[in-house]
Amino acid sequence: MGRFCVRLGDMEKEQSSGPPSLMTSLHEDIIIDILARVSRYNYPTLSLVSKHFRSLVASPEIYARRSLLGCTKHCLYVLLYNSKISDDRWYILRNRRLILIPSLPAMPYGAVSLVGVGSTIYVFGRINNLTMSALAIDCISHTSKPLTSIPAPMCNTIADIIDGKIYVIGNNYFDARWKKVMVVFNTETQKWEEPRVIKAGIDYNYGCVAMADTLYRRDDDNSFVYAPKENKWEIDEMLNLKDWENACVVDDVLYYFDCSENNLRKYDPKKRCWGVVFK
Repeated sequence: MGRFCVRLGDMEKEQSSGPPSLMTSLHEDIIIDILARVSRYNYPTLSLVSKHFRSLVASPEIYARRSLLGCTKHCLYVLLYNSKISDDRWYILRNRRLILIPSLPAMPYGAVSLVGVGSTIYVFGRINNLTMSALAIDCISHTSKPLTSIPAPMCNTIADIIDGKIYVIGNNYFDARWKKVMVVFNTETQKWEEPRVIKAGIDYNYGCVAMADTLYRRDDDNSFVYAPKENKWEIDEMLNLKDWENACVVDDVLYYFDCSENNLRKYDPKKRCWGVVFK
């Protein structure tokens, strides 16, 4: 009877000759159906079994099957500063540990905006003082590819997505008054729309979130709300009551940690009210 063993760490393999296993003799569609039910965390180990398995666990077909079977899982990706190279590096949470993803490029420290769309992370960042870059990270293969150039000179960017369109807002660094400009990237067509000048607010960007098909952003002085269909920015007086930043949204509710009061706050745009989650 054939024997196959893998010792993780030094990746030594020992395999003796013998008849093919029952698994490999099955029809490929059945193998995909079986592998789709296995946790994605085990795919790196499965890819060591054979070249065939390696190609299957990296194929779009297995992820489409996982979606049909309801076997998809959320994965946490973290961008952390690496003092050795003075850049941010990508990590993924696996088995309660953050694991470095060496295949993904380093990001400029503190100079990127991130938007997750399905299994893709879109990154908009400043390479240097005068150059902006945009790229897409494939979370299945852990590879990246550049997008077409951002059609406006901008820095200090914030971004979020509504109906498949990513709204990237930043300051025009060629303007002495640092006027705001917004560019829109269509994730379906993979194309940029014409830049739009924003007359509301000219100060530093502290946050941008999307809730109920509406965009919210904050600068030094005010919080603004933007409905894409109306293409109009307005000050949100209720959101102005708190100096929110680095916020996230869950079920169309904004959450942020208030460092000055040492508590987690939430804002419900439907009820138009602030609340405290815990102190």
